[in-house]
This record gives sequence, structure tokens and C-alpha cells, in this order.
Amino acid sequence: MFLIQLDGYIKGVKNDYNSIVNAILLDYNNGLAEGSVNKLKTIKRIMYGRNNFELLRSKVIQLENLKRINGISY
Repeated sequence: MFLIQLDGYIKGVKNDYNSIVNAILLDYNNGLAEGSVNKLKTIKRIMYGRNNFELLRSKVIQLENLKRINGISY
């Protein structure tokens, strides 16, 4: 059982070899973009059922202003 799981892991590492090497060697990553996407998804979950783009836009702006006023970083 363990060897089957290990085999899958090894195949995944082989498939992503170039990405893994680049992640280790380079100083660049997409963490900032991932954080922004995660924040937007969280806001969308909070607004579940109220699917209006203008409402979403105003909520994002409101939260950014609140963050700036309170000095919060997330």
C-alpha cells in the first residue's frame, strides 16, 4: 500500500520536475496573486446568494478602505 502511494508521489515529482527546480532556484513566485485570489474568494463566500458585481466591487473597496484605516494586513 505504501509503495503505491510512494509511486504516485514520485510520478508527480517527475511531472513537475522543472517547476520544482525553478521554485528552489528562483526568487520569484505567484504568492501575491494567490493571496489576492484567496481574499476575493473569501469575500465571495461571505456574500453568498447576493451575486451582483457592483455589490462585490463595493464590498472589496469597503474592506480595502477599512484595512487601510485600521492598518490591518491580511
